[in-house]
Amino acid sequence: MPAIDAKNPKSLTYPHRTQARAGRSLRCSPFQMPLFEAMRLEGVSLKLIALDAGIQHGYTKRPLSELRAENALLWLIQVGVLRREVDGQGITDSFRLTPLGRQLVEQYQASASRPTPSWRDRAIDTLNRWLRLPL
Repeated sequence: MPAIDAKNPKSLTYPHRTQARAGRSLRCSPFQMPLFEAMRLEGVSLKLIALDAGIQHGYTKRPLSELRAENALLWLIQVGVLRREVDGQGITDSFRLTPLGRQLVEQYQASASRPTPSWRDRAIDTLNRWLRLPL
C-alpha cells in the first residue's frame, strides 16, 4: 500500500457541474460570508444563525426563523457545501464546511466579495430546490 505524502496534500477536484451548482446555491443562500468564514474554523450552531442572533453575528441580513434557516442549511448540505457536525452521541445542531465549501469560500475571499446572484441563478436554484434535482 503506497504511503501518503502529507507535506504535499492534493486538494480534491470536483466536476464543473458540481462546482457550478454548489457555487450558485452558495450565492443564492440567505447567509453572509462571515458565517461561512466561521464555519471554516469550527461548527456553528443553528441557534447562532436563526432569529436576531444571526444579525448580531453578521451571519444574515434579516432575521430567519429556525425552520427557514435550517431548510437553507439543509439545501447547502444536499449540494455539498456543508455538513452537520457529529459528536460522540450523534448528530448535533452545528454545521461546518465540506472540502468543496472550503474551496468556494476561498475563491470568494480571493476575489474580496461573494458574487451577487443573477435572476437566472435564483430561478435555477429555486427550481432545483423545489424539485430537489441534483443538477
